[in-house]
Amino acid sequence: MNEKKRRMPPPAPAEEVEGQLEGRNALQEALKSGRTVDKVFIASGEIDRGLQRLAAEAKEAGAVVVPVDRRKLDAMSYTHAHQGVIALAAAHGYYSIDDLLEEAAARGEAPLLVICDELSDPHNLGAILRSAECAGAHGVIIPKRRSVGLTATVAKASAGAVEYMKVARVTNISAAIAELKQKGVWVFGTAAEGSIPMYQADLTGPAAIVIGNEGDGMSPLVRKNCDVMVNIPMKGRISSLNASAAASILLYEALRQRLG
Repeated sequence: MNEKKRRMPPPAPAEEVEGQLEGRNALQEALKSGRTVDKVFIASGEIDRGLQRLAAEAKEAGAVVVPVDRRKLDAMSYTHAHQGVIALAAAHGYYSIDDLLEEAAARGEAPLLVICDELSDPHNLGAILRSAECAGAHGVIIPKRRSVGLTATVAKASAGAVEYMKVARVTNISAAIAELKQKGVWVFGTAAEGSIPMYQADLTGPAAIVIGNEGDGMSPLVRKNCDVMVNIPMKGRISSLNASAAASILLYEALRQRLG
């Protein structure tokens, strides 16, 4: 007698499974418990009041709510019971800009921060967190939209640094830069055409280093709001570095200067 082969569920998505919440109850309980939710994907089009209310609660709690085609939800789902909503919970909570500056003050050091302008690769953000922690930085700032958050993949790529490095998630990077400047922090943008080599930049005082995204670099508005644009000297045939590599080089130049 031939037994029917047991039908195995399709494999879970390669990314985000650890922090992926599927279905209304899962999201509702996460919000009720105070768990940090990064992003909520919700079926676009006709949705009932219960789903609308849940989306509003998630948005009020700080999550980015993204309407998507139901087919995308079907492709993302590994339970096949998403009920029109899939959320990505953060692997760690977020802090405010003041928390980052207070961390520097508690150590008796001039603030050293990294601002990530719309990074999309979780491995890049994880590597930046790792380098920032190793170099003694006091925090990393990321935007809420058009950016990867503190996902499980980022946490893994950070090799544990996410547990020690404070990350602030802000609504607008340009507004965050303006706030830092008001509080005495100099903002250093990075670009191949930067006006001075990084060795000539004074990174011993309160400093924030801006790293642009993987494709286009810094946005024009963010670039305009920087105090100084610096470049990393290049002698090879290619003219650009990976975002996390550029961050590491600048962080360690800041550390070198601060160690004297």
